[in-house]
Amino acid sequence: MEAAAGGTVVFQPGSTTNNIPLTVDSGGTVNIESTTATFSNSHINSGSIVELTNVSGYYLQNFGFSGQLILNNSNISAASSLNPQNGSSITLNNGSSLSVSNLNTPVTVNGGSTLSLSGNYNGGASVTAGSGSGNTILLSPDAAQTNLTIAGLTNGDQIGIAGQKVTAATYVNDAGNGHVTLTVGDKTYTFPATFDPDVKSGTTTVTADTTSGGNAIICFLAGSMIRTPDGDVAVENIQIGDQVIAFDWKNNRNILRSVVWVGTARAVVRPHLADDEAGWPVRVLKDAVADGVPYKDMLITAEHCLFFDGKFVPVRMLVNGRSIFYDKSILSYDYYHVETELHSVITADGMLTESYLDTGNRSSFRQDGKVASLRSAARSWQDDAGAPLCVDRSFVQPLFHVLEHREKSIAQALPAPEKAALVHDADLRLVTDKGATLRPVRRRDEHYSFMLPSGTQAVRILSRASRPADVIGPFVDDRRQMGVAVGDVTLITAKGQQAVTTHLQEDKPEGWHADMGWAGVAWTNGNALLPLGALHAEGNMAILSLSIRAAGPYLPAADTTQAVRSISIA
Repeated sequence: MEAAAGGTVVFQPGSTTNNIPLTVDSGGTVNIESTTATFSNSHINSGSIVELTNVSGYYLQNFGFSGQLILNNSNISAASSLNPQNGSSITLNNGSSLSVSNLNTPVTVNGGSTLSLSGNYNGGASVTAGSGSGNTILLSPDAAQTNLTIAGLTNGDQIGIAGQKVTAATYVNDAGNGHVTLTVGDKTYTFPATFDPDVKSGTTTVTADTTSGGNAIICFLAGSMIRTPDGDVAVENIQIGDQVIAFDWKNNRNILRSVVWVGTARAVVRPHLADDEAGWPVRVLKDAVADGVPYKDMLITAEHCLFFDGKFVPVRMLVNGRSIFYDKSILSYDYYHVETELHSVITADGMLTESYLDTGNRSSFRQDGKVASLRSAARSWQDDAGAPLCVDRSFVQPLFHVLEHREKSIAQALPAPEKAALVHDADLRLVTDKGATLRPVRRRDEHYSFMLPSGTQAVRILSRASRPADVIGPFVDDRRQMGVAVGDVTLITAKGQQAVTTHLQEDKPEGWHADMGWAGVAWTNGNALLPLGALHAEGNMAILSLSIRAAGPYLPAADTTQAVRSISIA
């Protein structure tokens, strides 16, 4: 396939190619909008453009280029197969993310996008935090720290170390030039940097973001009717300076709150993820909560909270598949945030719900209407919420069942979803660092024994895995993939018996959940690395014995491949 000078080739959503060669001549353009359009041995010449739009989970393989690579709302893994040449550049726009190893070309990160680096920084590499705040740059833990300058940092941008938890951070800004120092445990990383004029000068200590995940999307879809003194107004028509009616639940009265910010963004569903993480909107049917509440179908995002008895509850925890369900007929949509001067209980479609609370994801939205005042710090649920956030099972489960039992009062309720029979077999096995799959040679009660080939340095413990929120119910706020609970691990060789305890240490290998208060036991996520190192570096075959203290049950769909995204040992 070739895009000649002055020509444009478009791979529209749903189009398919199977690792065909791709050539883009100088002045040519290729637009890729399909995850099933794959290429190999590509040649992207100087002066050409390759643009990926609304593509998630895409992998660039043997992708050599000398032109421009532009990502728009796309999630790309390039690893070491991305091969930029002199004169090439990469631009990330509109919440895109790119993972790349051994960077050797300029990258500009715009609009709340994320760049994650690994390996070394080679000649020509640079990173610029471009337009918009909230851009995230995750630097390589392995590269020489002075080989990469980060330019254009501004308030709201985020810097971290890929795969590491930053515990402290400082920056020095001397008239726009300086450096950033990040601390991970007992190790420090210092990177040269340039700063925008709005960044405070001098030496500043900043709060380290130790969270592992991104910011949740909490918002209304177009058509949601927000209660104001002048009647209900569509959310897309609310402007900064308008007043909305808020419920002062502590004093049981309505009050007025001014709108200080309105934001909107575009969501594209990622169907390969779990329903609550894929971005499907939640439809709350008319009368689902009470007669006339809501007074019409309500469409909100999964993390949006509804107000019950003095508490905010995320709607994802109330999805019952009948009156409250993920609407899978909607694959993309615009969503809206309305922020009041204080976080408030407001009314949408006749249902008490929340206004926007800026916990740090404001940069994901574009602002329409009048100019809003800038804030220097994000807010928190602990200190700034209009009502407590409640995800406790003791409160949410009874509420879930009350709403579930209203189905007979709802004309448009869906048929009851069929409940899947649970599976109790964990399908436990090991995969060695050489790629060999091992099944247990003996099982006695909770003890599983495996015969290891000579010289095995590490194994992965593979099993089925499911999330408690799926197996028990959405009213359980635990969305971790739970594989098996591993207790004692023993390696038996010709030299004797040795205990393996790496999975019980505070700093666990990949695939293990943090300690859960069960002494001497750690849970896998269904694909957990267990290093053996010098314990079995040489000699004959050995036996590895695992004590499986708990396992399952699992959903049938959680088969032996679901939790295993990779079985590489490195």
